[in-house]
Amino acid sequence: MGNARWVVPVMAGLVMTPVAVGLGFLLISSVNDGEEADLGAPAPMSTELKPGDGGVPPEYGQLILDAAADCDQKLPATVLAAQLKQGSNFQARAQSVESGDRPPAQGIAQFRPADWEAEGYDANEDGTADVWDPADAIPSQGRAMCKLLAKAKEHPEYRGKPIEVALAAYHAGWDTVETYRGVPRASWADGATYEYVKGVVKSAAYMIVPAGGSLPGSWTLPVTGPAGAPYHQQGSSWSTGLHTGIDFIVPTGTEVKAIGPGVIATAGPGGDYGNQIVIRHDDGTYSQYAHLSEIRVSAGQRVQGSTVIGLSGATGNVTGPHLHFEIRTGPDFGSDISPLPYLRDKGLIS
Repeated sequence: MGNARWVVPVMAGLVMTPVAVGLGFLLISSVNDGEEADLGAPAPMSTELKPGDGGVPPEYGQLILDAAADCDQKLPATVLAAQLKQGSNFQARAQSVESGDRPPAQGIAQFRPADWEAEGYDANEDGTADVWDPADAIPSQGRAMCKLLAKAKEHPEYRGKPIEVALAAYHAGWDTVETYRGVPRASWADGATYEYVKGVVKSAAYMIVPAGGSLPGSWTLPVTGPAGAPYHQQGSSWSTGLHTGIDFIVPTGTEVKAIGPGVIATAGPGGDYGNQIVIRHDDGTYSQYAHLSEIRVSAGQRVQGSTVIGLSGATGNVTGPHLHFEIRTGPDFGSDISPLPYLRDKGLIS
């Protein structure tokens, strides 16, 4: 595993971005020769991956999040994303330049052949463990990093925080980490592993969006319009006798937006709900949008906050056009919770 072509050069100093300052995110602070390594604080777990330019391509976001979530060592998804950015620039067919007796690193996660033989697996269960397939390579990267992070935690005497020691091992192998008792200094070997670790850490700071943060496209209300029936209003209009969401009174054809990043769980007819969309968000909650006149997404599609997913309407059991909106703990009817605290927590209402 590792990289020879796309290593980011060591910077003379690091400028702390507002995001990095506000979150106390993983930042290398002193790794000069002769000093003890203090490579930063643990990354916060309540984060979202930054989408788009400078961040994560939408097609890889869920793979990275799932790979991090499958690790029991609190592996930050932002670090996995930064590795992919630095190693291959998210290119599935990337291949590094051969270096000495080391064969080229291959694919989006930059596995060398021997490392892929040891760590690669058929994550998408299509019958082949393919280093060139991100659906196999990214979960394999997460599994490999998880093992290395667990091993790094067994050696608190090594230079660097466990996550940086794991990064060094991913780049150069555990034998190198043992030889140098942690992250090699810049003056050791050719400096490539030092630069790799520092580059990934720096890049990770730009892969993060605070949960409920204010970056464009992160979280938004689904529509702008006056409120209709509130949550749990009683009445015979609803089959359970209670209103399971909140209504926004908007005319047919109003653009409906995803409130935040996630994956489309369902999109289509929903009985009394008419045309509906349900989104599974990265925090494990679900949002539902009902009575739509038009659906513009399909199941399995990754969306970001502010993505237009459909148009409001009056399909299903309605007395007039509006958007019915729910927050749920699961994808199905009956798992609703009050949307107001959730929207308030995201900073969308006061």
